[in-house]
Amino acid sequence: MEINKQMTIQQIIDIDRGIADILMASGMHCLGCVMASGENLEQACAVHGIDADQLTATINDWLASKQA
Repeated sequence: MEINKQMTIQQIIDIDRGIADILMASGMHCLGCVMASGENLEQACAVHGIDADQLTATINDWLASKQA
């Protein structure tokens, strides 16, 4: 499974709870906030000054490595 920038933070974490560690390491420390259920990854990255494309690639690389 791959994630994309249009998915909400909650949808992404629901795919694999380990993704929370990647998001936290990137600077998103409010994963439990109300916005996580309605804000997509691209919006959250914009608010936190994070490159959404790079973070999406990092998460997808991590997910792919788990399937290998």
